[in-house]
Amino acid sequence: GHQENNNFCSVNINIGPGDCEWFAVHEHYWETISAFCDRHGVDYLTGSWWPILEDLYRSNIPVYRFVQRPGDLVWINAGTVHWVQATGWCNNIAWNVGPLTGVTGAPGGSRCPGWLRCPGWPQVARVAEVSPRCPRRYCLLQSIKHCQVQRESLVRAGKKIAYQGRVKDEPAYYCNECDVEVFNILFVTSETGGRNTYLVHCEGCARR
Repeated sequence: GHQENNNFCSVNINIGPGDCEWFAVHEHYWETISAFCDRHGVDYLTGSWWPILEDLYRSNIPVYRFVQRPGDLVWINAGTVHWVQATGWCNNIAWNVGPLTGVTGAPGGSRCPGWLRCPGWPQVARVAEVSPRCPRRYCLLQSIKHCQVQRESLVRAGKKIAYQGRVKDEPAYYCNECDVEVFNILFVTSETGGRNTYLVHCEGCARR
C-alpha cells in the first residue's frame, strides 16, 4: 500500500484483459495505518505492506473495496491510502496528477514539515514551485520566509550569492547527499575542481 508521492492524485486505467481489485482508505487514517506498519517493523513510506482488513475494521477505519474491469478508469483523490492487486493477467497505465486546488495542496503541504523537504524521500514534482501557485497562503508565506531567512544568514556570513537564471524544462534539483528537494538557493561544489561538473547540496549538508 501507499500514498502517492507528494500526496498527489492519480489516474489509473486497466487495459485488460483481466481485472484488478482495489482497496482505499481516506487520508485522515494514514497515521493509524503508519502505526500498524511501525508495530510490524515496516517503514510506511518506503516499505512494502498490505493491511489486514480485520485490523482496519477493529480500528473503525472504513475501507473502500471494488473491482476495476478492463476499460475502467480509477481516480484516486489527494492523500488517499490505497493498495491494489491483479485478480487476473492485466496491464495498467497510471499517471500522477496535481490539480492546483486546495484539496491537492492541503494533503501535499502536510506530508512533510519544512515545506516538503523530506530527507531520503525525493519528490517527483518541484513542490516548492507548485505550492505557491496553489490557493494556499500558508504555503506561499512559508516558502518566501524560508528563502529570506536563508539569504540573510548567508549575507551575514559574508557569502557571495551568484544569480543563475533558469532554462526551459530545467529539472528540479535535489541534494546530492540526502535527496532533499533544493529550491531557489542552491549550495554548489565542484566535483573535480573543474568548471563544468557541479554537485548540489541542501543547506544542512553544506554546513556539515
